[in-house]
Amino acid sequence: MGKGSTGVRYAEVYRETAETRVQVVLDLDGGTRADILTGVGFLDHMLAQLAFHGQFDLGLSAEGDLEIDDHHTVEDVGIVLGQAIRQALEHSEGIERYGHSAAPMDEALVLAAVDISGRGILSYDLTFKRDRIGELSTENIREFFRALSAHSGITIHLKQLSGENDHHICEAAFKAVGRALSQATTTTDRRVSSSTKGKRD
Repeated sequence: MGKGSTGVRYAEVYRETAETRVQVVLDLDGGTRADILTGVGFLDHMLAQLAFHGQFDLGLSAEGDLEIDDHHTVEDVGIVLGQAIRQALEHSEGIERYGHSAAPMDEALVLAAVDISGRGILSYDLTFKRDRIGELSTENIREFFRALSAHSGITIHLKQLSGENDHHICEAAFKAVGRALSQATTTTDRRVSSSTKGKRD
């Protein structure tokens, strides 16, 4: 079976707060198209990598209080993308549920493992030397993945195995998570449930 074998797995989510406006259009079975504009250039680049390696179509726009800093924008993008993934998966029965990938980026190697369990837990072990990569604060990389995990209901483990260059480490992380999500969201007819409990969580 493949990523598109159970019908349309599609979501549109909009969120507006005093700090941000974020809109996401997601098609888990679309392929690799990405149209992303958050106002944080390096985040756009990372989200494009996530979509490409996750093999899903992603349209994402965000307007935030970047005159203050990037925290609200980065976190809220993670929230809305997580909500969209959760919503799209509501239309999916019989998925692999688990996925993992060790993604290299030159000298950097990052391991990602995911479980579409309904319990959004993040285990995060990435170390950065710089405060920022482009316009993205490195402390907010954790905040993005924390929000993504909590609002998608997906457990995400991220572990840096090697790496010196912050750009390489971050890119390896997004690629690894994308590839792990692609594997975990793949549909299968081998079983109705992906848990011995008879339900996903």
